[in-house]
Amino acid sequence: MPPPLQSSLYFPMDNPTILSLLHPTPGEKHKNSSNGGALLRLFKLFPMLTSGCKMGKPRRKPLLNHTAATCTIFGYRKGRVFLAIQADPNCVPMLVIELPMLTSVLQKEMESDVVRIALESETKTHKKKLLEEFVWAVYCNGRNMGHSIRKKHLCDDELHVTQLLRGVSTGAGVLPTLNHKESSDGELTYMRARFERVVGSKDSEALHMINPDGAPGPKLSIFFLRSY
Repeated sequence: MPPPLQSSLYFPMDNPTILSLLHPTPGEKHKNSSNGGALLRLFKLFPMLTSGCKMGKPRRKPLLNHTAATCTIFGYRKGRVFLAIQADPNCVPMLVIELPMLTSVLQKEMESDVVRIALESETKTHKKKLLEEFVWAVYCNGRNMGHSIRKKHLCDDELHVTQLLRGVSTGAGVLPTLNHKESSDGELTYMRARFERVVGSKDSEALHMINPDGAPGPKLSIFFLRSY
């Protein structure tokens, strides 16, 4: 196992790299509607929604679109939260990571106007692409939540969620569990949305939730940063 990162208890969310990802770089248009108020409220309430999609084997497309991506936050009510990133809803996720925070903790953070999740990786190599890094320090609104390791292979539950939500672009609710088995961690919940992708450099990029109805509300952003 790789050595633990030497990270601080807090992450300065107003540092220049983060700020550069919050604002469009020259030649890029960053939409003001990139907030997910409606979906975040749905995620907090977890209404009973059905995906309406068919089970099937998703096609593989490992690379992200230059301007957008599909992100899914899912997990059991009493368990930890998972983050999956796909080029589109029909592709196998190119990144799945179990965040070191409970669903209830993330729900509490969503009560604020801004939710910023930062993943920071320290590395000694320049060979990997940013999202191919394995070990991440995870911060939520500046607080150190712990460390995570990117998954090399999807487990049955993660494949189950991917297949259930195949073709679904946005939504939030409760999914049937694998083989309809009851879990001590409660119901399997999810939130999926399109995110605007802003690339600062080969060592920094961000994903900003796009609210389909343009309604005002809390903003959710996910930052990936790499230091040497």
